[in-house]
Amino acid sequence: MSRNAEISRERLAELLERTSRTFALSIPLLREPTRHEVELAYLLFRIADTLEDATLWSKERQVDELNAFADLLRKPSTDEARRLADRWSAEPPLEHDDYMELMRETPLVIAASLELAPAALEQVLPHTIRTTELMAGFCARQNDDRVLELESIDELKRYCYAVAGIVGEMLTELFILGAPPLQDTLEELRSRAATFGEALQLVNILKDTATDVVEGRDFLGGCDRGEVFALARRDLAVAQEYVELLRRHDAPRGTVEFTALPVLLAWATLDAVEEHGPGAKISRLKVAGIVAAMKADLTLGKSPFR
Repeated sequence: MSRNAEISRERLAELLERTSRTFALSIPLLREPTRHEVELAYLLFRIADTLEDATLWSKERQVDELNAFADLLRKPSTDEARRLADRWSAEPPLEHDDYMELMRETPLVIAASLELAPAALEQVLPHTIRTTELMAGFCARQNDDRVLELESIDELKRYCYAVAGIVGEMLTELFILGAPPLQDTLEELRSRAATFGEALQLVNILKDTATDVVEGRDFLGGCDRGEVFALARRDLAVAQEYVELLRRHDAPRGTVEFTALPVLLAWATLDAVEEHGPGAKISRLKVAGIVAAMKADLTLGKSPFR
């Protein structure tokens, strides 16, 4: 690897750490080239998320910029990425230094993505485009007070698919590229991939309900909370099946850890939120215990789910 490539990798790792401490810890569990592919995919999805969260823009501006980002991904160009990055920097979508640092580095993320193996790029870009386009559709539905209201469980599921289910589908394809033996369980994995993502998103929504409402997102306004908790538990059970398929079909250890850990933490978080209400978190000590138990179980060849 050239020195310039090393500097680029270091910068991407820095951006990952600045925009998500959780993924900065979990993505390195993956082996190469899956690790680098997922890192770049996360950064692209984070750019889209930042545009979706653009509290300083009108909803019309949000929709226009999300569509512009989707167009960039259809015809990737570092020149166009620089033009968009300059425009976003001149009128920031939100007040968040780390996210804005990533937005300014959009040309770097695009350039690095174009160096991925063609098979990986063919997964990362189309999945990011689909998420970006669906986000634009939800942004367009905001009311005059800039609040996105979801009116039913079905709408909640559609939103979770847009922002997380597609991620699960993309990850599955990248896992299979990086571990050909997983072809033996390809359809079983694909049938659970979107639910894997939906499960994690539902738990985040339940945890962040109070904050979301303040920021203009009423995800649960038209839903019975008991039904949402029940859906989250059903989805997490499917997410466990997804992880177990990976484990039993000899996925790399890092891939199993990367997928098992968020599911284990989601179960613990869901219990805490159900008992203590929105905003409840699990302690660092409990997180450490969950990580240690997971690693011990996997080392013994056992399921990490008890």
